Amino acid sequence: MKVTDKHDKIIKAAIRVFAKKGFFNSRISEIAKEANVADGTIYLYFNNKYDILITIFEEEIGKIIAKVKQEIAKIDDPRKKLERFAYLHLRLVEDNRDLAEVIQVELRQSSKFMKEYRNKKFAEYLNIISQIIRQGQNQGIFRQDVMPGIFKRAFFGALDEMSRFWVLSTRKKYRVSTAAKQISKFFLDGILIPELKAN
Repeated sequence: MKVTDKHDKIIKAAIRVFAKKGFFNSRISEIAKEANVADGTIYLYFNNKYDILITIFEEEIGKIIAKVKQEIAKIDDPRKKLERFAYLHLRLVEDNRDLAEVIQVELRQSSKFMKEYRNKKFAEYLNIISQIIRQGQNQGIFRQDVMPGIFKRAFFGALDEMSRFWVLSTRKKYRVSTAAKQISKFFLDGILIPELKAN
């Protein structure tokens, strides 16, 4: 088995174990068992459990960023780009619930992660939103007084809360496409220049 194959196998196993048992209650031995490798093998790739958690975040967010950038590059209208971003973000819960649970719940319970980790990948993800806003402003679609740095956090916050609600709920009351359109519309109505609101 290739080195990268074992690495990926351990990461996937860790996502399943963290989602099922929680980060703090999970043990390296349980991850090794889930990955079908010896306990010592884990330490060939990772320093500790916290190192695995950071790697999960960096690698998986990296994949999400690549997918989102590829998808929105096909769209010209910044309004549609914003809605597509919302849809792709919310789809994560449906596409990989275990990963969504690790990102939404387990990461936030780690004060070490929240305080010490300088999260460049997350910043890159949020900057996709601010780039869409700047494009809309340059095209005369979005109001010039909208601050992209504030908007990106507010917009992400709404999507993030919807995802967290789905992760923690036993059932979803809304379709992903419906939630994406609703949340996008709430924000778009606030940033479109007045003459475009009726369109």
